[in-house]
This record gives sequence, structure tokens and C-alpha cells, in this order.
Amino acid sequence: MRFTLSSTALAARLSALGRVINSKNSLPILGDFLFEVVDGALRLTASDSEVVMQTMMELNETDSDGRFCVGNHDLLEAVKGISEQPITFDIDQQANIAKISYQNGMFSLPVENADEFPQPQQIGEQATIINIPTQVLADNINRSLFATAQDELRPVMNGIYFDLTPDCLAVVASDGHKLVRNKILNIKSEQPASFILPKKPASLLKSVLGKQGGDVVIRFDERNAEINFEDGVIVCRLIEGRYPNYNSVIPQSNPNQLTVDRSGLLSALRRVQPFSNDSSNLIRFHVENGTLQLDAEDYDFSKTATERMACDYNGMPMSIGFKGSSFIEILSNFECQEVVIQLADPSRAGLVLPSEQPADQDVLMLMMPMLIND
Repeated sequence: MRFTLSSTALAARLSALGRVINSKNSLPILGDFLFEVVDGALRLTASDSEVVMQTMMELNETDSDGRFCVGNHDLLEAVKGISEQPITFDIDQQANIAKISYQNGMFSLPVENADEFPQPQQIGEQATIINIPTQVLADNINRSLFATAQDELRPVMNGIYFDLTPDCLAVVASDGHKLVRNKILNIKSEQPASFILPKKPASLLKSVLGKQGGDVVIRFDERNAEINFEDGVIVCRLIEGRYPNYNSVIPQSNPNQLTVDRSGLLSALRRVQPFSNDSSNLIRFHVENGTLQLDAEDYDFSKTATERMACDYNGMPMSIGFKGSSFIEILSNFECQEVVIQLADPSRAGLVLPSEQPADQDVLMLMMPMLIND
């Protein structure tokens, strides 16, 4: 079997697929890329047994259909170093060798039997289907991924929760200390359904969706999801279990409202945070008379820092503590010019919202407060 294709296009696709493959695998074949030439096109597949990613490529020319597996590391390293030009694969199935030639040279690699490569899980006939614009899904994953947990005791918290209701599609992530809830108001269903997307396929989608147009089609049942996008498909096993009632922890009435420049507050927090205690990372927010004051202190090393900035505030004077690194993460995952911080009292969660919501969406982030010693 012989086929020719673009070297840079192949390198880009293999780099994306390479993120699926683990450094250590239960089956040696899972360290390979699966190549399948069908009807003049090339289908590439990578798998770690729980996540399968496939992508299609056009071929410049081919003489027959066929399939084989080849180790990911050597092929990827070799192809990445080739400038844009046609690259030709000659596959000798009898000798189990692939000879790859290009303008100034060639290399050869062993190939393995493609029949040993595991097949992706099939989605049940009763699957729920969600159509979501590519950019909307990419934005929601980007906003939510940082808030997922790394909790062996509560694995349901380690993924992004998609909650389809008659009102909207809610995309939720939380580690118990911070929470992100995105409502996509123009996607809804009279038949409620939900799933928890693990962190790895979510990260893969974050890297491959980019600025593509069109819609992403998500099909899912109780155990697996199939996510079809412009350049390919990801099939993954879902996290099983019941996600906590996220709505119950979101305050319905935080009357004290603070509006502040997002990038200004983010810069101030980055300057003040290094002076906080390494173990608690506590930053005191004191807001009064149109001024927000940030205080950090670490008495063990005689370090303190204070910074003030102007804001718009319509509530009672208040001091409340937040974890500095988490607040920096929250502000970094907004794109708006100003954020609105809604507070009730120093013991209740604070809400952070964009001053202007994205079209047909309702974005909210929550931070649990920390105890401060007056």
C-alpha cells in the first residue's frame, strides 16, 4: 500500500492525537497511531482505552485501501521536523515495515497489525443529542476547566457537568471551594438529561476546537459520549455518579454589589499575593466608600502588602477573605472589561459575574470565603 499527503498537515493532526496517548499503557498497541486508508482518505486514531480520538485527512494520491499501526513517538518526532512538502508512505504488510520518504531523505518504522487496536465504545440507540456552536462550547470549556477538582474520594467533581433542562443547558464545574456555572439559554430540552465529561477529553476539546465554525454534535448515553466536531470525533467514557446540587450553594440574594476593572484587580492581586501566607494564601478584601483595599500578610516572615483601587460600591462597609490564587484564576477566565462582585456578609459565598453577559448566556462564578482575624 502506498499513499502521499502533506507533511505539515500530518504533523498537526498527529500532534493533536498524541495528547490522547499515555506514556504508560496497559496494552502496547495503545502506544500506536492507527492509520486507515478508506476511499482515498486517511483516518487517524489514537486511544488510551477510555478516550478515543479520530480525525480524517485528504490524501494527494493512494493506490489501495488498508490499515496498520505505527508507534507514536518516533513518527511524530520525525514528521514534525519536515518542512511543508509531500510525504509518501510505502507499507510492506509482509515485512511489517513502513518506509516514509520525502524530498531529502527517508526513514522506516515497524508497523503492527491494526486488528489488535481496540474499537471505540458504541453509543446506545436511546442516546441524547445536543447541538452546540463550536465557539460556545470552546468558551464554556475554557471557562470551566480550571474549577474542576482532583478528588479521588469524589470522582464526580473531577469533570465538567453538562445539565440539559427545559430552561437551558448548564455547564458546571466545582472543586468545593470555587464553582463555575454557565447557562446556555438557547439550548434546552423538555426531556432532562445530563452527563459528566472527564477532564482529559475536555482538555482535548479545548486544544482542538479553536476558531472552527459550525456546530459540535454531542451524543451521549449513561456510560459514553461521542463528540463530533469539524476535524474529527472524540469518543470517551463518562464519569458515573450523581453530581451535587450546584444550585443549592449559589446565593440568591447578595445585596452588596461591587463593580471594578477586571484587569486592574487582577494585576493588583498578582502584586499583593506573594506577601500572603504560603499555606492559606489569604487576601483580605475591604470595601468602603468607593475604594477596594487588598491586604496580604505573613507574620512568620514579617511580610505585608496593601493596595487600594477605585471601584463602584453600593453596600455596607465590609471585610471578607478570599484565597488569592483562586481569585486570580477566576478573573483570568473572564474576558470582560469589568466584573461585578456580589457579597452578602463575610461568612457567605461571593459571586463574580461579567459586567456584560455573552449573547444567550448567563455566566457566574462563586468563591467560598476564608476566615479572617480582625
